[in-house]
Amino acid sequence: MRLNPVLGELGSYSIATLFERVAQRRADGLPVIDFTVGDPIEPTPPFIPNALRNAVPTVSQYPLTAGMPETKRAMADYLGRRFDVSVDPDTQVLITSGSKEAVFSSPLAFVDAERNDTVVFGSPSYPVYEWGARLAGAAVHQVRLSGDFVLRAEDIAHEVWQRAGLVWACSPHNPTGAVATADELGALLERARAHDAMFMSDECYVDLYEEDAFTSGPASALQVAGPDFSGMLAFYSCSKRSGMTGYRSGAIVGDADAIAALRRLRAATGTASPHFVQAAATAAWSDDTHAAERRRLFAAKRSVLRGAFERVGYRAVASRAGLYLWVAVGDDIEVTDRLLAQGVVVSPGRFFGPGGEGYLRLALVPPLEECEAAVEVVVECLA
Repeated sequence: MRLNPVLGELGSYSIATLFERVAQRRADGLPVIDFTVGDPIEPTPPFIPNALRNAVPTVSQYPLTAGMPETKRAMADYLGRRFDVSVDPDTQVLITSGSKEAVFSSPLAFVDAERNDTVVFGSPSYPVYEWGARLAGAAVHQVRLSGDFVLRAEDIAHEVWQRAGLVWACSPHNPTGAVATADELGALLERARAHDAMFMSDECYVDLYEEDAFTSGPASALQVAGPDFSGMLAFYSCSKRSGMTGYRSGAIVGDADAIAALRRLRAATGTASPHFVQAAATAAWSDDTHAAERRRLFAAKRSVLRGAFERVGYRAVASRAGLYLWVAVGDDIEVTDRLLAQGVVVSPGRFFGPGGEGYLRLALVPPLEECEAAVEVVVECLA
């Protein structure tokens, strides 16, 4: 059987190499506190599944590729409340089946393999930026991040800008939790426009942050893009904000011409969010109270775990927002093995690409009481 060779080159999530050892611990009846996969286990707020159940139709028909008008309006209203921007729900919003598939498939609409377009993003990173770019036929350029792990326009060399077809930013950043300012996002957008490259702003974690660090929350590229949002798209997700990872619901917002291109692409592939899932998303985007409650819960987990590592001399870097704690530990593989031997499972930073060596990523997934139990293991193993 002939396969696309890119599939073999990309492999699978590196984190999968830990799963067998974790499964063996569980099979042996040993305790496991798992901080690897960013899939929170707190119950979804009840009003969201209620909205979904009430919308399941008697007759099932194809969903609208662009999204239901009420869902797009709820998304536009949320952006108005959150960022004080005016968004046209009809032309500047596209509802997606989660953000992962949207991030993966969007390069298909914008990169030209024959033009040797390059997709640029910071590293360490969310692996799907590379996967989507490579399978769209683009070259990839990873900008090695360090220090505060914020990607800035000047970090991208002039010759890379010249061949860039698409540039990804992520704030709050996966895996580090680093947050870019509005000015930093604006500078990236300005350079992307100057080189006729699409600017893609992954903002899926923008409602998860420590309120004492960000009184108004992390910024959006929409705030610095101008009313037509030309040359840029922002990506959003219900997954972490609303505890809806299994619902697979997100949105793309921005340049109306780019949104129209993605509609054509997605109509061709038959990619659309079911209407009953969109009903749940409409309810979620229309309410900010539950998002604030979840934000404070994740902040409490982060505080507990940060304190544990600081007690034994390890420093959390960035990590004041998002779903993750990013900790400088020296040898990330060795520390991962020591913690795993005692039932605490974390991700070595190198699994997320160049620049991740020497760090651990902890997804703030276990309940607060398990995070507190993990403190004892961290202190015992690493003191």
